[in-house]
Amino acid sequence: MIQPDLPNLPSSLQTLLAKQWDRLSDVLASTAKQLTDSVQQELAKVAIGSDYLVDQLIRYPQLLASLLDSGVLDRPYQPSEYKSRLAEAMLSIDSEASMMSVLRQFRQREMVRLVWRDLTRKAKMADTTRELSWLADAMIDDTLSLLYEQCCQRWGTPYALNDDGKREQQYMVVLGMGKLGANELNLSSDIDLIFCFPTNGETEGVRKTLENQDFFIRLGQKLIQALDTLNAEGFVFRVDMRLRPFGSASPLACSFAAMEHYYQDQGRDWERYAMIKARVVAGDKNNGRKLLTLLRPFVYRKYIDFSAFESLREMKEMINREVRRKGLEFNVKLGSGGIREVEFIAQAFQLIRGGRDSRLQQRELRNILPLLPELVGMPEQAVPELMAAYIFLRNAEHAIQAVADKQTQELPRDDLGQARLAFSMGFDDWAAFASELERHRAAIRQHFADVIAPAQQQTEEESQQRTEWLALWDGQLSEEESLEIIAESGFDDPERTLKLITDLKASRTIKFLQNTGAERLKVVMPILLDMISDADNATETLARILLLIKSVLRRSSYLVLLAENPGAMKQLVRLCSSSAWFADQLAKKPVLLDELIDPRTLYSPPDKEQLGAELRQQLLRIPEEDTEQLMEALRYFKSAHLLRVAASDITGVLPIMKVSDYLTWLAEVILESVLDVAWRGMVEKHGRPMKQAGVPCDLDFIIVGYGKLGGIELSYGSDLDLVFIHDSDSNLSTDGDKSIANSVFFTRLGQRIIHILNTFTAGGQLYEVDMRLRPSGNSGLLVSSLKAFQEYQEKEAWTWEHQALVRSRAVAGSARLAAEFEQVRAIILQQEREPAELKKAVVEMREKMRAHLGTSAKEAENKHIFNLKQDLGGIVDIEFLVQYKVLAEAYRYPELLTFTDNIRILDAIETAGLLAADDAESLREAYKAYRAAGHRLTLQDQSSVISESEMKDSRESITRIWSSVMEA
Repeated sequence: MIQPDLPNLPSSLQTLLAKQWDRLSDVLASTAKQLTDSVQQELAKVAIGSDYLVDQLIRYPQLLASLLDSGVLDRPYQPSEYKSRLAEAMLSIDSEASMMSVLRQFRQREMVRLVWRDLTRKAKMADTTRELSWLADAMIDDTLSLLYEQCCQRWGTPYALNDDGKREQQYMVVLGMGKLGANELNLSSDIDLIFCFPTNGETEGVRKTLENQDFFIRLGQKLIQALDTLNAEGFVFRVDMRLRPFGSASPLACSFAAMEHYYQDQGRDWERYAMIKARVVAGDKNNGRKLLTLLRPFVYRKYIDFSAFESLREMKEMINREVRRKGLEFNVKLGSGGIREVEFIAQAFQLIRGGRDSRLQQRELRNILPLLPELVGMPEQAVPELMAAYIFLRNAEHAIQAVADKQTQELPRDDLGQARLAFSMGFDDWAAFASELERHRAAIRQHFADVIAPAQQQTEEESQQRTEWLALWDGQLSEEESLEIIAESGFDDPERTLKLITDLKASRTIKFLQNTGAERLKVVMPILLDMISDADNATETLARILLLIKSVLRRSSYLVLLAENPGAMKQLVRLCSSSAWFADQLAKKPVLLDELIDPRTLYSPPDKEQLGAELRQQLLRIPEEDTEQLMEALRYFKSAHLLRVAASDITGVLPIMKVSDYLTWLAEVILESVLDVAWRGMVEKHGRPMKQAGVPCDLDFIIVGYGKLGGIELSYGSDLDLVFIHDSDSNLSTDGDKSIANSVFFTRLGQRIIHILNTFTAGGQLYEVDMRLRPSGNSGLLVSSLKAFQEYQEKEAWTWEHQALVRSRAVAGSARLAAEFEQVRAIILQQEREPAELKKAVVEMREKMRAHLGTSAKEAENKHIFNLKQDLGGIVDIEFLVQYKVLAEAYRYPELLTFTDNIRILDAIETAGLLAADDAESLREAYKAYRAAGHRLTLQDQSSVISESEMKDSRESITRIWSSVMEA
């Protein structure tokens, strides 16, 4: 058959076309009737552009006729078409060898179609990349499904317990990274994959089981072998697994928990860039989407993260070094003005602002570029220039790869190669193509430089005040000049202020600070000093905030957070100025700086239901067996919410009663979670305790809160007074393989709870626990049965223990057992008591406490101080008076037992006519005033001691009422 005449075809390409036409002679003869003039023209174009396509048409003589008959060369595929066609092809698979053959033949057929449509421009660049990604998705997913079934038959089916404690079959999740993840695969891309699975466990159904991780590693190996192996029929896709956590040195597959832990604790800047494009391409897609949701905070920071520019510059310089070392200047991807620079522009702004604007949380570059003028202020003309350049370079990349189906982006150096590329790109010769190529690359270079150019010092544009602060920080001013600026700026103690600044600069940490940290500190300090100067107690505020600055010097990303979030810096100054405690918390746990970014959450603490839901969501991400991570998560949760309520307290958003409510809710949701974790761990190890023969317990256990917890009156540093109660037969045992007596089970459960709460970790201590109010105190059992608790209260308890019971309530555990505890509490507190004996016992205990814990006579005389809690007329007097009234009158007025907090008990006492309305109101107001003062002192890191001249009216009222009730 005579080859078609292509006008203006260079002689070298005419020779090439004649050679290709000769090689195709048999194919041409068998399809002569289908070869219309237009088809011949198209075939000539693709024969010039692709040796690979010609090779495949020769290898499979019926392929061209099949493609022409089906009409698929003239139309795009629908998203599901690859999958349906592949499923049909795989029906013939009956062995590993046939699987390898079917996959490769399918891939070659579809690649011939895609190359044909791309080189003839029947498909746009975006259509080609999208369809290539669909092809890869289908081949990965269907091959995985087939291999999964085979692996289950050989090694058993992987299972794990879900959140409800039920067995759940486990499936692999395959993440596609890079171009595959973004649906931007090129004609000869390798595919970057990460293998993972939801939960650790083991396989079932075979004699020799495997850990889930071992199963999925073997499955992953087989998947790679099926796709990547090069044999006589070629390969399916080259597979690259180096983007997985810890790279080539790590296991091939890991659990979701391990993934999240790695990215939270080990993830590097370049991995944030990589994860932007991560997409679930095969396997368990529902769980895969959940994993990506868990990993999103690693990629998209809650604050506007301008440090992304720094890491971008570092990565680009690393690539530039590689380009120079390997001579890759002619690489359309990595060379200057190449594809990678366009991708970097888009990804940089995604990382910087994606956490704030979800529109930037997309994978496809073509969707991101048009958003940049509106969202980041990029010049309008930059978008069409970058888009045109990107499309041109991607088309050139495809033309380069189409020649031999090789993963390369190198421009050809030989004359024939250059002529082929120019022809495929629609140019008459290489010079015309090279000129257009350079125009596009120059545009990319310019826009890339505009975006990532190192930030210039903005000294000229800053206010005069901040310029002066910068000069002071840089040591450009004399001591006299520095003191003058400090005094004029509003600092109340200029000498101390200057000493704080000079001491910081002279510190060992500053001297050995890396350049990055030093530059970041240089940006932050002038702004910070300027903001602090407006505080009433500016010098003390500076001293407090410098503790934080010292603590983050080696983790200077926190300085970037402050520099790029002036609102957060403003909140920092405001709150640290008002509270030494607040500043100390941040200095100890600078990770909490994140909480300052969004005032909406900082000053709007959630209610108990929202707290519980938030904590459950956080703990869901942690493997049940990872106790250390769980304990850290609990501690961060507590610290973050403690900070929020303190911010609301300091600024007056929450009144004192609401502050205590919030702190109590926080403790309750944490106790519920700790009990749940401890219970599940014990049951997994020993089985469930038996309530009676053949009937297991359903968490027949409660945590009873006493004191401030029971009274819903927690403060910032409060410990937790707890009592543990169970409701099972101590003579029975658990039903597990490692059975233990019920009494031992519940004792160990209590010990486990205390361990989680009490232990000091990197995140500090969750709560200090005091168990001395349990029956028989420290000499008694750690956990009592409800029956034993009742017997002790009825027969052995002292009056002070019944006083403590007034403020007790179940705060976590079984609702049924909690109701039964309330009945027992009512029985004990409603006992009729001899008034004189009761009064004598209460007064004696009060005097004993005052003698041991209150201000001594000598201290009172010399220091003129008053202990808010323990001294005469203090908080404990109110509490003892209330407890006395309940113990004396509850047998007649059971409504006194409805509440456990002092304010509402006082309401009930007043309503019952047991105290004059004026006296009840005086006690309530004094109690709230004392507690508010105590909160303020705590926020200033001071003890609950004030001058004896303060709050005299309250003390006198309390003393008078105490005398009238307790000494009458």
